[in-house]
Amino acid sequence: MMMAPAASDAGFEALTRKIARERGFACSAYKPTCLMRRIAVRMRARGVHDYAAYASLLDRDPAEYERLLDALTINVTQLRRNAEAWEALEREALPALLERHGPIRAWSAGCSSGEEPYTVAMSFARAAAEIGRPAALDRVHVVGTDIDERSLERARAGRYAEAAFREVPADDRARWFTAGYPAEAGPVLRARVQIERRDLLEQPAPAGPWHLITCRNVIIYFDRASQDALFERFATALEPGGVLMLGKVESLLGAARERFEPVNVRERIYRKP
Repeated sequence: MMMAPAASDAGFEALTRKIARERGFACSAYKPTCLMRRIAVRMRARGVHDYAAYASLLDRDPAEYERLLDALTINVTQLRRNAEAWEALEREALPALLERHGPIRAWSAGCSSGEEPYTVAMSFARAAAEIGRPAALDRVHVVGTDIDERSLERARAGRYAEAAFREVPADDRARWFTAGYPAEAGPVLRARVQIERRDLLEQPAPAGPWHLITCRNVIIYFDRASQDALFERFATALEPGGVLMLGKVESLLGAARERFEPVNVRERIYRKP
């Protein structure tokens, strides 16, 4: 069994510099232990036992870079993941956004294979129906962004296996997706969702204005400086009254606490005053 070297290992540092230089992936912004675990998965899969050997493998087989980036970008998700959080969003935050005049824009940051932006669109539809304004969905535009091109291809396809629907109500499953599995997002849902490649750490927020930003189970993998920078970016990008939704194990830190007010702390939903 390969022993995991320390984060200070010179080979690890050289490898992460190589990945950053050749693929533009900001390794330095991630927690070293997280990177080490995920790189080790690929090393074991390819049967190499030290970082220098894996760096050489990347030179010989550039396709391995795509598998590595897929592992590094934490692509574990499903539609309506943690359904109680989405129910709170629909009940406590989306009605006020739907009462606004003009377009309503939502950014799903770090969207992986697309389940989250499609969930955002479904949640707007549910909230709009609940307040008796189903036509308001026509004003909703959701942008999902991620750095991993393989994940973005899956997001653009909008096609998901049965396991992705575990927390989706049957009526939503039937209304918004094709029958059978894999099930594909239907035209009404797809018209509301746009998928783009964007580096969350290195590039500015997509052009707004933004009324909702969701970034769930992503920030926890970044170091504190990167977390602070992202919270500041989200606060700046949101319109007054805009909503930020984080993952269940994430919380606002430092100065970000002064930029937002709680909507539902348990479900990690906040509003910009």
